[in-house]
Amino acid sequence: MNKVIFITAPEVFRDEEYYKPKKILEDAGVEVTTASVKIGELTGRFGFKTISTLLIQDINPDDFDAIAYIGGGGSKVFFDNPSALKLANDFFKLGKPTASICIACVILANAGILKGKKATVFIDGKEELIKGGAIYTGNDLETDGNIITANGPDIAQDFGKAILKALEQKLIH
Repeated sequence: MNKVIFITAPEVFRDEEYYKPKKILEDAGVEVTTASVKIGELTGRFGFKTISTLLIQDINPDDFDAIAYIGGGGSKVFFDNPSALKLANDFFKLGKPTASICIACVILANAGILKGKKATVFIDGKEELIKGGAIYTGNDLETDGNIITANGPDIAQDFGKAILKALEQKLIH
């Protein structure tokens, strides 16, 4: 069974960017674990609640097949977080799907893994992506190698499907 780790802010994450991809993955038999900077209840921008069972600094990339950074204003807590940036690098270097949605795509740019890669982000993060060396496309969803980026809540369902597709392709290879 595939396992995906969702990196989610303790508060003000975008509810639908969390629960829509999670449902798609779980419906396909993928185990989704939620991690944050704290253990326990996390609250989305619109009141959706979920539980973090793992601290980001305790994540072992060998235990998961993919990582997804969930967007929303709260994800800024990870922009300069050494553990969050190291995880992005570790998953990327292992060739595992490394995904982010909305403003959380800035995390991948700050981790230095978007250099020369096609990527998108919520419009507020465009300059950070370009500064991080990304080829900003402005598309709703972008996949370049093992990196998946999406620009916001309207594309959350397709974001989940893109992660699932990347996991399925990984099994074929």
